[in-house]
Amino acid sequence: MSNFVFYDFETSSSNKYWGQIIQIGAVLTNDNLQELDRFEARCKLNPGIIPEAMALIVNQTTPKMLVGANLSHYQMIRQFVDTLKKWGKATYIGFNSIDFDEEFLRNTLFQTLEYPYLTSTNGNTRGDLLSLARAANFYYPDTLKNSINEKGNAVYKLDKMAPLNGIKHDAHQALGDCIATLEIGKIILKKAPNVWKASLMTTDKTKALELIKNELYFCTDEFYYGKSVAFCETFICEHPVYKWAKCFDLKHDPDIYLKMNTQELKEAMGKKPKFIRTIRHNKHPVIMNPNYANSLPDYKIFGVEKLRERANKIKSNKEFAEKVQMVLREEVEEKHQTQSQEDIPVEESIYKKFSPSEDNNLMNNFHKIEWDKKYGALDKFQDERLRYFGQKLIYREKPELLPKELYDKIHKDVASKLLSKNSEKWNTIPKVYAEIDTLRIKFEKQGNKDNLLFLEDINAYVEQLEKFYSSV
Repeated sequence: MSNFVFYDFETSSSNKYWGQIIQIGAVLTNDNLQELDRFEARCKLNPGIIPEAMALIVNQTTPKMLVGANLSHYQMIRQFVDTLKKWGKATYIGFNSIDFDEEFLRNTLFQTLEYPYLTSTNGNTRGDLLSLARAANFYYPDTLKNSINEKGNAVYKLDKMAPLNGIKHDAHQALGDCIATLEIGKIILKKAPNVWKASLMTTDKTKALELIKNELYFCTDEFYYGKSVAFCETFICEHPVYKWAKCFDLKHDPDIYLKMNTQELKEAMGKKPKFIRTIRHNKHPVIMNPNYANSLPDYKIFGVEKLRERANKIKSNKEFAEKVQMVLREEVEEKHQTQSQEDIPVEESIYKKFSPSEDNNLMNNFHKIEWDKKYGALDKFQDERLRYFGQKLIYREKPELLPKELYDKIHKDVASKLLSKNSEKWNTIPKVYAEIDTLRIKFEKQGNKDNLLFLEDINAYVEQLEKFYSSV
């Protein structure tokens, strides 16, 4: 079995393209979840980044910390990457990590000239304890204790769950959240071992898709409207463009749909309830044994034989799979025709294309050579995005080594972005002032003096940044 890396980030904002990781916590364990090593670091805020006030309040990061940390962002990321490579192959697990921390990490690696898919290639795999916790409580109720919100739904927030489950938790600190995630994992391993075992079979997207394809039918759960809902499904086909698994929900009678022509099927697929469901096999779905269908009200009424019969009908009808793929392809084409043709910013282009393999090899050399040689090394990259990010790295770390004309160009662009009064994708100085004003009213009503003082520190910090960039 492989080792695990439990990890967590604190960030300057929720924006994965334009925000920045400011604190990292990671713990290496063996397959029994016994700690082997750990990593913790905090860094300065990059020039050109304006933090969200609420993000700083949540993770208790003062402006003094943003300015006075020992490491630059680039230095912290290099230390983290070197540590991960030293730790070797592992399964990477966080809490709500696949949709947040993982995306932040990929974009950070991409923008600091490191291979962005470090956690899911070369023998590494990834999982998400949030989906695992929900599945554990669904199939084995009371595995984890949860608070209940006003709508009567279980709350799956780490800072709420940890103390209820006897876990000492330094909330919203990277290492503290990381350790709490590990402890939640230990509880699931002990109380819901079948769910834990099933989850390990889908941490690799290729193996997850093979499992979905090869099983006659299976159970899986989805989370929406605050509740976990389980489905009993069988594989139909891969999405012709996105490659996700498209599966038939076996509470529906397949005979109704198998005889439809393509147009009729397209209309039916656009209506609710859905009889075809999507499993994003690259996002750590929990695929459970079909025997669990015997405890699901929507499926146990049919019995095993009927479910097997329905699954076999779908599996054996290749024409149906082809029609489904045809409908899905048409939907993508129609969507593309209505999409904006504007070029997306370089910072948001990670999934636009892959960098050439030759460029991936050049990255290691870029990080090893002296700073006075890095600018010249950028010409060797074929991917113009990597040259752009390399220039930004030098601007942030060693600006005196850039040609003056290029430095002035980057500096003016940064200032223009930060001072913009338009509704931008990134955080701006006017935007954070507006956020501070809104939060000030909120905290005054609450009588929260600590947060009001925190806001004033942030406001003073942003005023300094405004003065600096306004002089450009």
